[in-house]
Amino acid sequence: MHIDHPQNPALAAVLITVATAFIAATTLLAKALGTETLGPALHPLQISQGRFLFAFIAIVATVVALRPNLQRPNLRLHLGRTSFGWAGITLMFAAAAHIPLADATAISFLNPVVAMLLAIPFLGERIGPWRWGAAAVAVSGVLILLRPTPAAFQPAALLALAAALVMGAELIFIKKLAGREAPLQVLLINNSMGMVIASVAALAVWQMPTPQQWAALATLGVLMACAQFCFVNGMARADASFVAPFSYATLVFAALYDFLGFGAQPDSTTLIGAVIILTGAAILAWREALHRTPAT
Repeated sequence: MHIDHPQNPALAAVLITVATAFIAATTLLAKALGTETLGPALHPLQISQGRFLFAFIAIVATVVALRPNLQRPNLRLHLGRTSFGWAGITLMFAAAAHIPLADATAISFLNPVVAMLLAIPFLGERIGPWRWGAAAVAVSGVLILLRPTPAAFQPAALLALAAALVMGAELIFIKKLAGREAPLQVLLINNSMGMVIASVAALAVWQMPTPQQWAALATLGVLMACAQFCFVNGMARADASFVAPFSYATLVFAALYDFLGFGAQPDSTTLIGAVIILTGAAILAWREALHRTPAT
């Protein structure tokens, strides 16, 4: 069964941007949990397990309250999406605990570019010169933010790079599912499978969290559930190659949270890179709006 969602690029951009605000917050929480900020550092596998567990609880509560009509799921697509998603999140949490959050976030911005490339063979999307140009602008901003110094290429940075590649592939599965099943069903099955996978993987490293860590894990899970809901709905309302670059706004929110929570001020390099990235996203939005105006 195919579920048609009205194509609305403007709404899609808003939903993806809201999702990035939640995602940036979860990464900061994962950083606190992976260090000794809230108690003995938790293993990335356990942080990932907590994220899926509490997201699952939040989504189940939503399903019970709303009682949506569920249909037969495509388990192969769900398993692919969940496997890539769990691996990407775990790698990102591991990277955030060992390298500066700005570096981990910047490297992760390569995943929309991966998704745009994969959308050509797997989704049959056309990527015109303006989209290629806008993507190139955004990538140049990412390269600036990477700060190509020896410190940026420490081994832990490879974890963030691997996370970007894996999450880029996950975007393709999300787009495929967005047109076939209701968003809430997608999230329910994804987090059910993810909780099982993450729980099994965390058995060998699990330790009792402190009360502060339990609260952080619960908050992380709920925020991720909200981010997923916004993200899946956004992906259903525009081409993956159009909406994916809006995830670059994660950097803006990460810098804002870092400033409000820890008083860290972004330097000129961060500001320049962020402006270039947002310029690329703005070009994409302008071209999409221009293209759809006659049809409207």
